Amino acid sequence: MTTNTSNTSNTSDTSDTAGMTVLVTGATGRVGRRVVESAEAAGLTVRAASRGGAVRFDWADRSTWAEALRGADAAHLAYLPDVGAPGAAETVGAFARLAVELGVGRLTLLSARGEHQAHATEQAVRDSGARWTVVRASWFAQNLSEGPLLEEMRAGQLVFPADDVLEPFIDTRDIGDVVVAALTGGDRFAGRTLDLTGPRLLSFRQAVAEVSAATGREITYVPVSAREYGAALGEFGVPPQEAEFLVELFETNLDGRNAMLSAGVREVLGRDPRDFADFAAEQAEAGTWKS
Repeated sequence: MTTNTSNTSNTSDTSDTAGMTVLVTGATGRVGRRVVESAEAAGLTVRAASRGGAVRFDWADRSTWAEALRGADAAHLAYLPDVGAPGAAETVGAFARLAVELGVGRLTLLSARGEHQAHATEQAVRDSGARWTVVRASWFAQNLSEGPLLEEMRAGQLVFPADDVLEPFIDTRDIGDVVVAALTGGDRFAGRTLDLTGPRLLSFRQAVAEVSAATGREITYVPVSAREYGAALGEFGVPPQEAEFLVELFETNLDGRNAMLSAGVREVLGRDPRDFADFAAEQAEAGTWKS
């Protein structure tokens, strides 16, 4: 479902996206890459920003902000390490206000479904004066095929603090398509919070089993407590403050609060979201989880 909220933007409405230039922060990430691909497919001019890319952008280095924003018509915001992390609201809010000052009137914010820690960051974007859309997404299917969990999957065992909680895994390609629809849809999605999920509920154990079946090799799931997981993160060099935040996040966000489906993808795109089984089959064929 989606939540309607008031739009405080003074930006004039237009559905004409010809020649639109979109800044995509986190353009090399699991969602950012799909936003870039979807925006390019829609014929937009894409400014793919990252710390090491041609368009340099770093949330921790404010000297990179203005140059990345200048000349853009819209921007997609993906805050690292997490939209609910300490300091995220202040940083993202400052960036959103600068975007408006520089004439970037359309903003989308990638947020997390069920993450109360992210609400302050969402509000900072709402208060910026931009035409905004908050995109709250469920757990990414691609978290199992990209990023820090991939090596565990390849090794044949995923250790994770989700017990047997059900999650509506979403394909990040659907998120990318929704973001572009929001940026190019005039006032249709402006001032709204979109709730996005995949088409069915799966436990992490079931998701890993589907990957195992698709690959034809044994991959097991081992649930642990959030505290045990946090201690392991510390042993791998994750800073104590970040590890503590992640423990809190796992204890709250993976407590079953997200065990429900929404119609957000269908409302925005007019089609059903991609199924996890299709994702698993595609990635297995590509050899993603080969040891």
